[in-house]
Amino acid sequence: MRDEHIISLIEETPVASLAESELSTIRAHVVGCSKCLEAFRAAQVAQALLRERAAAEFAPSPFFHTRVLAALRERQAAADVWAFSRMWRAAGALASSMVASVALLAVMTFIVPENQVASQQVSSLPTAYSAEEVILDQSSQTEEVSDGQLLTTIYGGEEEATR
Repeated sequence: MRDEHIISLIEETPVASLAESELSTIRAHVVGCSKCLEAFRAAQVAQALLRERAAAEFAPSPFFHTRVLAALRERQAAADVWAFSRMWRAAGALASSMVASVALLAVMTFIVPENQVASQQVSSLPTAYSAEEVILDQSSQTEEVSDGQLLTTIYGGEEEATR
């Protein structure tokens, strides 16, 4: 037993949870081994420090609750601003182009003089159509159509249908 060191046993198991047989083995070994005695004492001191530290109670400072809630509100406000900035980066170009389009349409509607627009519309219309051109589709022919021809073209199909 004196040839085997017990440091591995001390390192694997906390001192408080060692069985009585393991403690007797350790005590028997540390009588003749100063290195293991030092390791066992260090483990006992560490366990005592941990036990005392766990038993100590700490009271929070008087305004701890207020400071924590203020920090949480500040983080939440920062997160809301961050969410808006992410949304703006994603849809900013679309929103900007929509605003620019509305502004352009407003300028074209209210600022451009109305008579200028009306004169452009009238000048772009083709010349007036005559009844012959529309009914007979003879816009390219130069000969005159008589009234009889016109009436026959308009009402000719109905007379034949009644007969």
